[in-house]
Amino acid sequence: MDQFIVKPLFGGTEVGMFTITNSTLWMAITVLCIIGLLVLGTRRRQIIPTRMQSIGELAYGFIYKMVEDVTGKEGLKYFPYIMTLFMFIVCANFAGLLPTAFTPTSHIAVTGVLAMGVFLTVTVLGFVKNGAGFLGLFWVSSAPLALRPVLAIIEIISYFVRPVSHSIRLAGNMMAGHAVIKVFAGFAAITAIAPLSILAITAMYGLEILVSFIQAYVFTILTCVYLKDALHPHH
Repeated sequence: MDQFIVKPLFGGTEVGMFTITNSTLWMAITVLCIIGLLVLGTRRRQIIPTRMQSIGELAYGFIYKMVEDVTGKEGLKYFPYIMTLFMFIVCANFAGLLPTAFTPTSHIAVTGVLAMGVFLTVTVLGFVKNGAGFLGLFWVSSAPLALRPVLAIIEIISYFVRPVSHSIRLAGNMMAGHAVIKVFAGFAAITAIAPLSILAITAMYGLEILVSFIQAYVFTILTCVYLKDALHPHH
């Protein structure tokens, strides 16, 4: 598990509030990758797009369609925020697959901040847009009257658990995949099973590429679902 240790970048052992760490470095690299892809890669906007322009346009169209389908036209004004979340997570996940890299999204401290940002934004937006009507999210009017108070309690609990599940799902999947690869790599030193170990590493690496995208997608689409609840809270 040493690959997940947050270390000061310029020596020492203490990590303070303003210490530049390996996590800081790779989050900065992630931001630079996003700028390179979406700003530098699309600045010429050719009719026949380059590879980078194609990837940027596909990412833009993919998230735009997701936001529109889940939240409706009303949710499109929040597209820049959701696009930023997706690009940061997917680029951090992919960058973490590079040899000797650090994966910021394997840490609950990073994913927790992202999830709490979504939770607070959606909650504040829900009350700003709907006032006390936002509480209708917790009142299942289609259920029998006797069950509604019980369901309301369940809905409230599930609502406040959202940032926990939202963050742990992403961090847990990224940490688990990297840890399994490291375990298989440890067996590669044993000559008798080295070929099987290398084959397992290759398969897990391919799976991690898929998981890196899927987890970014899941985090983003859940954000859209939560946003929809804030815009249209009534069951």
